[in-house]
Amino acid sequence: MPITDFLERNSELYGDEVCLVELNPEIQEKRYVTWKEFSLTEPKRSAPFRREITWSVFNEKANRFANLLISRGIGKDDKVAILMMNCLEWLPIYFGVLKTGAIAVPFNFRYDTDEIDYCAELAEVDIMVFGSAFIGRLEPIADKLSKQCMLIYSGEGTCPSFAENYIDLTANESSQNPNIEIKDSDNAAIYFSSGTTGFPKAILHNHESLMHSAKCEQAHHGQTHDDVFLCIPPLYHTGAKMHWFGSLISGGKAVLLKGTKPEYVIQAVHNERCTIVWLLVPWAQDILDDIDSGKIDLAKYDLSCWRLMHIGAQPVPPSLIKRWKKVFPKHDYDTNYGLSESIGPGCVHLGVENINKVGAIGVAGYGWQTKIVDTEGNEVKQGEIGELCVKGPGVMTCYYRNEEATNECLKDGWLFTGDMAKQDEDGFIFLVDRKKDVIISGGENIYPVQIEDFLRQMDAIKDVAVIGMPDHRLGEISAAIIEIKDGYTLTEDEVNEFCLKIARYKRPRKIIFADIPRNPTGKIEKPVLRKMYCVDNLVEKENES
Repeated sequence: MPITDFLERNSELYGDEVCLVELNPEIQEKRYVTWKEFSLTEPKRSAPFRREITWSVFNEKANRFANLLISRGIGKDDKVAILMMNCLEWLPIYFGVLKTGAIAVPFNFRYDTDEIDYCAELAEVDIMVFGSAFIGRLEPIADKLSKQCMLIYSGEGTCPSFAENYIDLTANESSQNPNIEIKDSDNAAIYFSSGTTGFPKAILHNHESLMHSAKCEQAHHGQTHDDVFLCIPPLYHTGAKMHWFGSLISGGKAVLLKGTKPEYVIQAVHNERCTIVWLLVPWAQDILDDIDSGKIDLAKYDLSCWRLMHIGAQPVPPSLIKRWKKVFPKHDYDTNYGLSESIGPGCVHLGVENINKVGAIGVAGYGWQTKIVDTEGNEVKQGEIGELCVKGPGVMTCYYRNEEATNECLKDGWLFTGDMAKQDEDGFIFLVDRKKDVIISGGENIYPVQIEDFLRQMDAIKDVAVIGMPDHRLGEISAAIIEIKDGYTLTEDEVNEFCLKIARYKRPRKIIFADIPRNPTGKIEKPVLRKMYCVDNLVEKENES
């Protein structure tokens, strides 16, 4: 059963109900949009800018785009790229691609011109749909791309001369389902890896993967038709979209929020009556900091609707969740572990009932298996550190056009994640670090995440990243890059004194006070830090990976 069947069902059962809201708090004035294809509403109280569509409109727009693609000769195994910021058009375009049997190829909205060119060629893109934010990045390669694929513009203002206009193209297409037969084994989507060791790899998934992610998300978080999901991360990423699949499978509403400021999140929950919010670690920290500082007065908001806060995409400091539960004691909390190679959320899952295990990523998720292995591929003993492997219906088909990389991480159906982990006596899995981020100092393995979690206990630390720096005597030493909270001060001596509580070999040998770069999914960009502070180490780490 393809995931597009849920969209058809929701259109029949809940056709007149709002399914998606686009919310942009950064636009504070009344703004009327005249695009024909969407049912729009006037922004409430003139701010923020707000649009919405119903399930029937969503489905109609997906069908129109699917029929357009079919009329242009697009079918199974053709590729349609989506290069857009989060907006109401994004998901109908994505589902329109899926309805044709073609492969949807979401692009990271941070890609520069060279990365767009590289990924379009790697994925063998036949059509690219892009938004207004990307005109400047596409202009230098428009002639080259036009020889490879059709360019379609979906955005405000004048359509660039090198593209065709989405609205004009779809206006007269049929709104009926094209009824293309789709099997579970058919290819469905290509997602790109984070590209931390150079240009990204293309990750191919089939329709079974997408369907399992929806089932997994609802099994873990129990979405009902009455839930309202606040979606903040970019839709090009598996995590955001696959968490939204819980709304799709239940027919519930979702809010696409543009902007991550704490006040935006709190206002959105209050105004839209959101029940589930997925946050990244820095966003949760910022919310708590603004509440502590008085920038946000919770007494001004009705947040009684909010039942679940969950976090994914990176290790979660236990200290953060303890702070959160003090401020929001009635919230259920969950964390999910996943990779783009394992279709996003939930191949490992903590579970709201296991709050006593905060710090763990959890146990095998719905329909998944896990194991932790040594360098020879043998399972390690309980409590020992090894590489986490996962197996289930959501494992990727392959790295597209990269057989060597596929064979390195896919073995007998098991995905070798590259994450180092250990299991406690109750079977709960704790992440230790990325395999390539482990620091080897004087023959001792140092796991940066352990030091980062320890340092975050200091009140003055907003964020911290530990990396290895080259050392002639020890091979590597650990360096802590520390971002200080606003209004606080912190010295190197204070950090060193605090670190006397941990083993000597784990103590950072170098302290650097600076901002911590994170990517759109909240992960610390350690390759960027290595490039900034230790070029030799970056080359060494990337050669290893």
